Amino acid sequence: MLIWINGELTDSSHATVSALDHGLTVGDGAFETAKVVDGVPFALERHLTRLQQSATGLGLPAPDRALVRKACTDVIGALERSDLARLRITYTGGIAPMGSERGDAEPTLIVGGTPVQPYPPTASVAAVPWPRNERGALAGLKTTSYAENVVALARARERGGSEALMADTQGRLCEGTGSNVFVVVDGRVLTPSLASGCLAGITRDLVLEWTEAQEAELDFSVLDEADEIFLTSSVRDVQPVEAVIYDDRRHHVTAPGPKTDEIAAEFERRSAENPEP
Repeated sequence: MLIWINGELTDSSHATVSALDHGLTVGDGAFETAKVVDGVPFALERHLTRLQQSATGLGLPAPDRALVRKACTDVIGALERSDLARLRITYTGGIAPMGSERGDAEPTLIVGGTPVQPYPPTASVAAVPWPRNERGALAGLKTTSYAENVVALARARERGGSEALMADTQGRLCEGTGSNVFVVVDGRVLTPSLASGCLAGITRDLVLEWTEAQEAELDFSVLDEADEIFLTSSVRDVQPVEAVIYDDRRHHVTAPGPKTDEIAAEFERRSAENPEP
């Protein structure tokens, strides 16, 4: 894997940041993950817009879009040619004193890329007990403060799931550790509103724009009522869910269902037509 750090493209074994980088010491940073299809990044402008929004929400200076684009181009150009790759953009507070206070250094910009395999055709998800705080300072921001997601995903994998699903503090369905969730109830395709604290995922937004799907306030129990469930994210696209795993039981769902198939096909068609929607 080749990594671009602050202007230099280098092998991952030699790519380093300072031990005092605020992204390392306190998780003070934002990031984006974009898919690359046949050497072309998908929805990169949307990702850069969200990166800027997350940086602003953290109080960091806006990243230089032209520089980020150049870094992405350099990394993609150096990648081993593959049908599908993942591009990771990380933007941190830079070198700072140990502790929460920021220093005066410039932010750190890191871009990496690696070929990946497509996600499996279906997923099993596990309900985890830890809620998202929809009123927290980081709600709706895509930050590098990801330890909660690491713990939740580990819990899901212990129970045979490939993703975890969380409620918000009011018991409403929220999101996964790296995905948004949609349900089909009585023929309606629904996804939690941003009021739940979920991330405004790029794929989520495009599904809402391109299909009949709508936002709604959804109790977590909707997972047991849904005829179909699917996940969305930037590399998985639209992935049907075949089971929801609870501590004491496993709830099976039709996967893929007809609505999920329809939405997945529409997303595939529209995204192939325009890599910068």
